[in-house]
Amino acid sequence: MTQLQGLGSIEAMCAAAGVSRASYYRRWAERAPKAEETELRDLVQRLALADRHLGYRRITWTIRRRHGWLVNDKRIRRIMREDNLLALRKPIFRPATTDSRHAWRIWPNLARHLAPMAVNQLWVADITYVRLSEAFIYLAVILDAFSRKVVGWALADHMKAELALDALEMALKHRQFTPGALVHHSDRGVQYACGDYIERLLAVGIQPSMSRIACPYDNAMAESFMKTLKTEEVDGSGYRDLADAKDRIGQFIESVYNRQRLHSALAYQSPEEFEAAQTANLSTAPVDRLQRPTATTTTVAY
Repeated sequence: MTQLQGLGSIEAMCAAAGVSRASYYRRWAERAPKAEETELRDLVQRLALADRHLGYRRITWTIRRRHGWLVNDKRIRRIMREDNLLALRKPIFRPATTDSRHAWRIWPNLARHLAPMAVNQLWVADITYVRLSEAFIYLAVILDAFSRKVVGWALADHMKAELALDALEMALKHRQFTPGALVHHSDRGVQYACGDYIERLLAVGIQPSMSRIACPYDNAMAESFMKTLKTEEVDGSGYRDLADAKDRIGQFIESVYNRQRLHSALAYQSPEEFEAAQTANLSTAPVDRLQRPTATTTTVAY
């Protein structure tokens, strides 16, 4: 083998082995593509079986970015279809988590025509339920609409205003923003409309914004996150109790969703990766261009 490596060229190695170049290339054409297909299929199977909620698009981008394969999504879709590696999609029952029948002020929808151009210009908030074996618990989250990153979350066995406030306090603790330049958008639920929550927002210079009545599309980004959470973490997970759910859901949010999950809306980057790239772009820009981006009033589709 050492002597063959020293010979260098295909012609020299064929001569040393006593075979013609035509035979070598014919044999290569028969076996190399099959070996390459087998290796790719094995990688697709391992990724799909590790997370049965991944579709062919995210598997394609994972293979491209993290494994260095130049492969298109049609090929990955074909492999997954042939191997019956279909992403799981389970319809779920959704109890009501929003009670807008209250006397608190309903704030105008400022997010409807707001397209954030940087982090900490628009936060979106929502509450959903998580089912335990014999009870329900509730999760409140706040996302940065620019990067899709979860910046605050809280889990409890009630839907009182303290649940939403705990998620807000986490966001305020870990994010730096300019007072007066940040909009907080939510539904009309009493948890977000009550005096304690609104007073906390106004005290730090955050402008409240609320969805129109019976229009879930107004908070579609938060709804999309909840769907992702349910399909990729909650569904099929048997949480023992509140503490177990908090530990595992927190792990999913912080380690998987924020740091690993590739988002098509972010050019198949994770939220933290996307934010880091934006920060790097600003730090390398010319001095006269280092101005804080301002949110535009163009209609944004979540």
